[in-house]
Amino acid sequence: MGILNKLLEKKKEMSLGLLAILILIGAYFLFRDPYIQVEPGNISGDSLKEKALYTAGEFTLEIATGEEGPQLIVRNLADPDHIVMASIPGKSLAGTGRANMAIHESRGSFTVEEDFEEVCTDQIIESVSERKAPDSILIRGSFVCPDESRIAYQMRFIPASETRMLVEVQTFERSNRSFLFLKSNEKEGYFGFGEQFTFFNLKGKRLPILVQEQGIGRGAEPITTGANITAGAGGDWHTSYAGVPHFITSEMRSLMLINYEYSVFDMREDDYTVVEVASPRLMGEIYYGKTPGELVTAATEYTGRMKALPDWFHKGAIIGMQGGTESVRDKLAKLEQEQTPVAAFWLQDWVGQRKTNFGKQLWWNWELDKDRYPGWEDLLADLNEKDIRVLTYINPFVADIGELKENIRRNLFEEAKSNGYLIKNPEGEPYLILNTDFHAGLLDLTNPEAVSWIKQVIKDELIATGASGWMADFGEALPFDAVLYSGESPATYHNRYPEVWARINREAIQEAEREDIVFFTRSGFTRSPEFTTLFWLGDQLVSWDQYDGIKTAVTGLVSSGLSGYSLNHSDIGGYTTINNPIKDYHRSKELFLRWTELAAFNAVFRTHEGNRPEENHQFHSDEETLKHFARFAKIYSALFDYRKQLFIEAETLGWPVVRPLFFHYPEDRNTYNIHHQEFLLGRDILVAPVLEEGATTKEVYFPEGQWIHAFTGESFQAGKEGLTKTLDAPIGTPAVFVRKENEDLLKTLQAAK
Repeated sequence: MGILNKLLEKKKEMSLGLLAILILIGAYFLFRDPYIQVEPGNISGDSLKEKALYTAGEFTLEIATGEEGPQLIVRNLADPDHIVMASIPGKSLAGTGRANMAIHESRGSFTVEEDFEEVCTDQIIESVSERKAPDSILIRGSFVCPDESRIAYQMRFIPASETRMLVEVQTFERSNRSFLFLKSNEKEGYFGFGEQFTFFNLKGKRLPILVQEQGIGRGAEPITTGANITAGAGGDWHTSYAGVPHFITSEMRSLMLINYEYSVFDMREDDYTVVEVASPRLMGEIYYGKTPGELVTAATEYTGRMKALPDWFHKGAIIGMQGGTESVRDKLAKLEQEQTPVAAFWLQDWVGQRKTNFGKQLWWNWELDKDRYPGWEDLLADLNEKDIRVLTYINPFVADIGELKENIRRNLFEEAKSNGYLIKNPEGEPYLILNTDFHAGLLDLTNPEAVSWIKQVIKDELIATGASGWMADFGEALPFDAVLYSGESPATYHNRYPEVWARINREAIQEAEREDIVFFTRSGFTRSPEFTTLFWLGDQLVSWDQYDGIKTAVTGLVSSGLSGYSLNHSDIGGYTTINNPIKDYHRSKELFLRWTELAAFNAVFRTHEGNRPEENHQFHSDEETLKHFARFAKIYSALFDYRKQLFIEAETLGWPVVRPLFFHYPEDRNTYNIHHQEFLLGRDILVAPVLEEGATTKEVYFPEGQWIHAFTGESFQAGKEGLTKTLDAPIGTPAVFVRKENEDLLKTLQAAK
């Protein structure tokens, strides 16, 4: 990311006063709220004058009448007192509009500007009817615009199962926006939305959903302002690799958009939420369930559920390494010295390593660099004898390195370019996208021949060379002005691209008949859980902050798990390292130790050296760190059987391995705003990680029940109102607790500690 180099140069020329002014300007643009508030209009029509009830499958649509006006209410027959979805009395349930949209791209980051020409939210209902083919409820009518003109629409409610119902709003002329207006209340919490890194309860926020680079800083200063000023790539609190248009509320209401177009969830008002889709047709599913778990199970019937990880992958640590054959053998010897359980070495530089202005990066030409890894076959054989696998790396870009790298055997860029496998720019040429200080072509996944080609590359260059898995990186960078082979609109395909990228990786594995292979992706959308084998949270700063640092490694987990991302994890220690004359971001020893403690209670325990390995503290940097790392790898390994149970729940129910407290304690309002402060591993382990620099105590909130400290044996009894205690939590003794009901698990942890 060359923006950092530019930032460095520019800041050397700035006075501190000027820099402070720029930060204030940047903060203003980052945190201001310039967006218009789309409001529900009035609702009217002869069909609304009398109370009526319509049925489709296990769902009902009630037209209720009252002093405030008619109201549309959806319920489930299994629980007629529970409201699944409703309009505000006297107000419209849906609306339409027309807007111009400008999307600005910079290195995979996107900024969206909407200019509304027309918003039509007065809703006239002309007819409501029950249909048999398909079993559904149909509403027809028109939306009234400010100039009194009308736009015809239809709404359909179609049951998909006993707990799922499709909701569709479609207009038939001049519109390119659709709205739903959902009744809410000021105390209702909104959770989910895929990977949200800064906030867990999104009530009071306006949240756009668009797959993209999360940015550098996302609100942490001064780096966010600098990155925005120099390259528009700082991001903000809502930018995400894997935002999902889906929520679960504290009132047990849930909706998942099926659309791939850009969408917005506006939760700023107390009494209603606005759902906006950049399409004349809004499609979504609403879910019935009495608990968050039931709602996640219903939602993952649509998204797909993640398969349990193979045993080999989570029996020990996944060691992120670069440097070549001898470096791997050297680090293995150090790990063996402490009897560290190791599942695999992840060698992302298997293709060779280049230096850029961002740090150490890879040659994006997906073949083994035999000079960097001499004796590759012998290395794999030696590791295999120790029951240790090897993972590698790939992404959907190819870079032209023919004149830059000496030992190249295949020039994949030239192969892809000559065969028309790359996305094109409006001029019909390969669309070259800037990464840091080099450009690369992005594969056109709408081209069946390109798909077959990259699957063969995966089979020939990764699987055939002995890889048991890999990082399937990127997937969020499709430009909105790209020309695709299929003729599809990039505005629709953009969010779909990471789903297809994951599907291609899985199909290559299936075609190679290697179901034991695991690949992990950072970008995703609604259906990604069906295709990917594992998620990771992307590139956090090596910092303590809540916008882009260690805290986001918890918030991202607890939010994404509600949207079907049941198997997820972070890089131990974070990734992005920055040299800056105003503020450096280097991984400290303390940060690495605390992140290690945190990761021991996740689905996967995996390290990353970061983009500037020599400037980051590593697991082998000193003897104390090595012993600490080995100890928590053993604790992670000891939880093997417990995790396997959670993996089964993920595969059969869609439930996340790492859970927010809200998941099991939805009636406890204190859990609504707990995110990075605490989480649950399954139902029975409560983790309150220390995420503040220099802290040796931790304030812990205990939900109802009896909890036993896994490291000290101290017991805590919480009633329905919960219990808050401040406890000692020095490095090496994290605040981890086990429910009294699972005494076997407690014994396992106490034996491992």
